[in-house]
Amino acid sequence: MSRFRLLLTRRLPPNVEARARRDYDALPNPQDTLLGPEGIAERANSHGADGILVCAGDRVTAEAVANLPPSVKVIATFSVGYEHIDVAAAKARGIIVTNTPDVLTEATADTALLLLLAAARRAHEGNKLVRDGEWRGWHTTMLLGRDPNRKRLGIYGMGRIGQAVAQRARAFGMQIHYHNRRPLPPEQALGAVYHDTLESLLTVSEFFSINAPSTPETRGLFDAERLALLPPGAIFVNTARGDMVNDEALLAALKSGHIRAAGLDVFAGEPNLHPGYAALDNVFLLPHIGSATEETRDAMGFAALDNIDAVLAGRVPPSPI
Repeated sequence: MSRFRLLLTRRLPPNVEARARRDYDALPNPQDTLLGPEGIAERANSHGADGILVCAGDRVTAEAVANLPPSVKVIATFSVGYEHIDVAAAKARGIIVTNTPDVLTEATADTALLLLLAAARRAHEGNKLVRDGEWRGWHTTMLLGRDPNRKRLGIYGMGRIGQAVAQRARAFGMQIHYHNRRPLPPEQALGAVYHDTLESLLTVSEFFSINAPSTPETRGLFDAERLALLPPGAIFVNTARGDMVNDEALLAALKSGHIRAAGLDVFAGEPNLHPGYAALDNVFLLPHIGSATEETRDAMGFAALDNIDAVLAGRVPPSPI
């Protein structure tokens, strides 16, 4: 009996590709070239794909969806976010779209705390000092940072990842404040203070972490006006999506010192981030590796394949969008 045909748009972790090859007639992308909307549609047609496993950098536009072969039943993204897929266009063609929630919560929360501490303790400057051979010995005012203990951490987006960030931050003695569409029940909030507006949250946030999804309503949300609401000397962290932040506004706040330091793992237009960030010493930069552990990336791939398995078997997938 012939097997279902699966298009893999990017190179995936070895364990994930091995399972895909085992269970499907899989067309991989060993060169890991970014296919673009046209390339995805072309490969799906040439392979007669029944399913497509895409990644966050793949743009599945309405035009790409329109050009997919009628055999395609499911598009599974190797990510939680799905703004790169025109979900409405897919649904109009009867194509189910799925994502991978839950499995990257812990790794992304770990990265948020890494960025928070690195920004607060001037890790980039210290690392550079040692690597450049400029360290001349210890003195009492060398690279003084900020202590997170007893500071207020504002979390924008108190979903799974936001709650995991809060859990870790409590271990550092931080006071948790948050803004969400609605307050959490007490057993989930665990004493965190709810703010009914983002503006209210910003005004108290000595440290601030973005953990909300990118949507048409949140893109560009953190502009000069809102960043100015943060207390002077605040620490700013983003592990969500770069397009939620106005780059020029954040750079201006970092240069003026209103925002003392930032830790960023995501950027608008990545990998082509605004060159202004690399020119500043008070920014700790990572290349979108929030979920980059072997365990998490395997779990993401397996979750995507679980979704594809279910759809092609005529079942409801675990994580439909």
